[in-house]
Amino acid sequence: MPSHSESCKGRIFMTKRLLSLSLAAVIGMSAVPGVGQVTGPPSSDVMVVGTRSVGVTVTLGGTVVPYKEVTLAAQLPGRVVHIAGEEGDAFEEGAELVRLNDDELQAQMRAAQTDLANAYAAWRNAGVQYGRQLVSPKEQSTPGGMGMPSLFDRMFTDQARQVVPSNMMGQGNPRYERYADTYSYGTQIEQARNAILQARSRIEQIASKLRDTRSIAPFNGVIAKKLVEVGDTMQPGQPLLKFADIQLLQIRVEVPARLMPGVRKGMIVNARLDVGNRVVRARVSRIWPVADEARHTVTVEFDLPPGSGAGAGMYAEVMIPDVNVRAKTLPVVPDTALVQRGSLPGVYVLNDKNESELRLVRVGEYVDRNNVAILSGLKPGERVLLRPQSGAGAYWTSPQRGH
Repeated sequence: MPSHSESCKGRIFMTKRLLSLSLAAVIGMSAVPGVGQVTGPPSSDVMVVGTRSVGVTVTLGGTVVPYKEVTLAAQLPGRVVHIAGEEGDAFEEGAELVRLNDDELQAQMRAAQTDLANAYAAWRNAGVQYGRQLVSPKEQSTPGGMGMPSLFDRMFTDQARQVVPSNMMGQGNPRYERYADTYSYGTQIEQARNAILQARSRIEQIASKLRDTRSIAPFNGVIAKKLVEVGDTMQPGQPLLKFADIQLLQIRVEVPARLMPGVRKGMIVNARLDVGNRVVRARVSRIWPVADEARHTVTVEFDLPPGSGAGAGMYAEVMIPDVNVRAKTLPVVPDTALVQRGSLPGVYVLNDKNESELRLVRVGEYVDRNNVAILSGLKPGERVLLRPQSGAGAYWTSPQRGH
């Protein structure tokens, strides 16, 4: 059985043990990042905040559009008998997308081909008759002589034919008659040749109409919108479907005329997509030459990088530099230095005691692919952590991270 002194020593030891555990718990709570100060910099790189001249930008809203989009319309009246697919189906260049009924045109084609065959037959016959006339001309018949042969008749009239076109018996001049017959067969050849050309032209005309009954994909793309169904009766000019190339996308923006001095073809600007709130780099690909008379804006198209995640018809914003306002010198940090505290971004700054403190900041626009301007909350020359520890707080949800 323990003595009284031994019991007192045991109670004193337990009391000290509890005090030590309580003190350790208090110190651990004060060391939680974002709650108090963290003694010593975490194991990450440290950088000195620098400045950069940042121009003033104006954010303009636009629409994501396909690089190429066409509306296929009916060229002839007819009934829709075939549609290749539905919205979103992809087709290669040259594929048939829509076909109209062509029964009447096919009947006209068969009739035109028959006319061509008849014209060829007439042309061959005229050529044979023309050749026979040159090699063996027809003998001229005589009106009288009790059936005398024409050869005996010519014996008395040859001398007269050399002087006058006809003889005393009223018979024509054989030379002129042979020439007339030869010319007539030559004319028949020309007429047959013209009939061939006419039949060919008719066939080409019908073939062109037959091609117009089929709507062909002009490039590789997808059906963006189907406007008809099988069985619909179409009239010339009525739209059938919209076909687009969605592999390459653009942002189409109406830029006020006062901002156009800061826009040039080929320049790179920041664009924020509505999906995922991502910031990507967009290139000015086309500037329309004429401004809108009503709104006094110029249409500008910006090429999006492949795989941006945007879709045709989505909303997007483009940051246009305003050269009319003087540039500002602002602190710039990499986006990896930013952390998120609720809805507010912040950075970890090292103080004079080499302790890191969470500093809430106001973030501006990206100055390049990875660096962002700080509008307030940070001064040039301060030291910040480039990559805070995973336990220091949630990373800032950078719109550009992952691009």
